[in-house]
Amino acid sequence: MEWGQANRSGPIFIGMSDDTERQLHRHGPGELRSFGRRTGRTHSPRQDALLTGLLPQVAVDMTRPFVPLGPETWLEIGFGGGEHLIWQARNNPTVQMIGCEPFEDGVIKVLRAIEEDKLANIRLHADDARPLLRWLPDASIARAFVLFPDPWPKKKQQKRRLINAAFLSELARIMKPGAELRIGTDIADYARAIMIGFQAEPRFAWQADGPADWRVRPDDWPETRYEQKAKREGRVSAYLRFRRA
Repeated sequence: MEWGQANRSGPIFIGMSDDTERQLHRHGPGELRSFGRRTGRTHSPRQDALLTGLLPQVAVDMTRPFVPLGPETWLEIGFGGGEHLIWQARNNPTVQMIGCEPFEDGVIKVLRAIEEDKLANIRLHADDARPLLRWLPDASIARAFVLFPDPWPKKKQQKRRLINAAFLSELARIMKPGAELRIGTDIADYARAIMIGFQAEPRFAWQADGPADWRVRPDDWPETRYEQKAKREGRVSAYLRFRRA
């Protein structure tokens, strides 16, 4: 069965050899890892069971062609603790949600919600998002989210930032005409770099007529723990929305 086809009674099992997995998940030419650690605290037996049992059932199978499930597919890159991804899945049950996140603790939180809330519209890629972007076909994504990506604040680290010209080009390729891209950040320097990057990508148009359009979070953009942390530490968040031409 291909990913996304109609086994609506339960998750889809996948099989992938170690060699295939290494080939699919390796970085592309010249790419640096854009995320920090993969693991955190020691997992409980329950958490290990979610990773070894449920994750393979809901993982995106990049050995097969993409087949959408439902009228639209939305993509969240770096979902962190999963608050936004889970909220969108619950509130948009006909939308297929793909979530990318290499940090295992965040993946476990989403797996727990999938199991407890019986969320059948989430698929996960527990690794670097860029191989997934290259796998997705043209004009396949109706909405994309990159919320509070790792800012790599030190000057020598900034080459590791996820949002760059190559990344925006891939997003433009996979997003449908009229699709919306949402980016959140609480780092002013990163926000400036993001806006400069979009100036060189004519396939996206910034959706802002005034300050409120980027200072006020829309109602259907739930708060994440990273935004809450930014507020506690006195940082102001920017909510950037772009439309694919």
